[in-house]
Amino acid sequence: MTMSKSRFDRRLLGVAGIGIATIGGLLGLAGSALAGEGQPSPWEMQLQNAASPVMENIVWFHSFLLWLITAITLFVLALLVIVVVKFNAKANPVPSKTTHNTLIEVAWTIVPVMILVAVAVPSFRLLFFQLDIPKADLTIKATGNQWNWTYQYPDDKIEFTSIMLTDEERAKMNPVPPRLLAVDNETVVPVNKVVRIQTTAADVIHSWAIPSFGVKIDAIPGRLNETWFRATREGRYYGQCSELCGKDHAFMPIVVRVVSDQEYDAWKKQQQVASAARKSYASIGASAQ
Repeated sequence: MTMSKSRFDRRLLGVAGIGIATIGGLLGLAGSALAGEGQPSPWEMQLQNAASPVMENIVWFHSFLLWLITAITLFVLALLVIVVVKFNAKANPVPSKTTHNTLIEVAWTIVPVMILVAVAVPSFRLLFFQLDIPKADLTIKATGNQWNWTYQYPDDKIEFTSIMLTDEERAKMNPVPPRLLAVDNETVVPVNKVVRIQTTAADVIHSWAIPSFGVKIDAIPGRLNETWFRATREGRYYGQCSELCGKDHAFMPIVVRVVSDQEYDAWKKQQQVASAARKSYASIGASAQ
């Protein structure tokens, strides 16, 4: 039983319409479900918004590679279509006996080399930018524990532990912070200042990561790793431990709050008083024992 061409065309257009509507709906849902800057969003298909020079370079490099691989894919697809249409048995009953083509062989050697060079140059530039730590305005040491983070500001004599908030604790806050990402003690840094992050671990390997800053560095027992970031906008930026470290690996969030210089100075004074009080209580308890 055959189907008329017009009927077939109508069915094809109907299927295409359904497909376009479905994709449009998903994209609309993705756009309406954005959770905010500095945190993951449902249906997110892109990187988080950049909030540091390193992340800006990462986003640019990602976009460059996406366009490049798209062009290569379309070119290869076009070649396949040409081969299928032009060199099938019906269109070309007498097969070609060509054994080689010098021009094509030179081209498919030189062009891939040029593409790899075009990828390597910005790639190495980005790596050197990440690894070349500039003079720091602030140093923070992050120690991974099973399963929380201990932060030290060695120049300011500040130390505290950051633990994930429970659902009950979150419900009491206004606005309610994101689930599995909020903590009791946030890491606070001033805006537009170079922050050097030193990482280590007290037990197993952890990983300190903030996607919006383009930072991900392992925290390894007995070793001190370093990286840096410079937050360009105020706000809260969320991350998580990104190295499988045990049963509560998913419950080790990281929160960096970027504030103005005045807010940071006020926070620093409060933390210095609190750190001194904790040390005095600890010494009193130790002497009592």
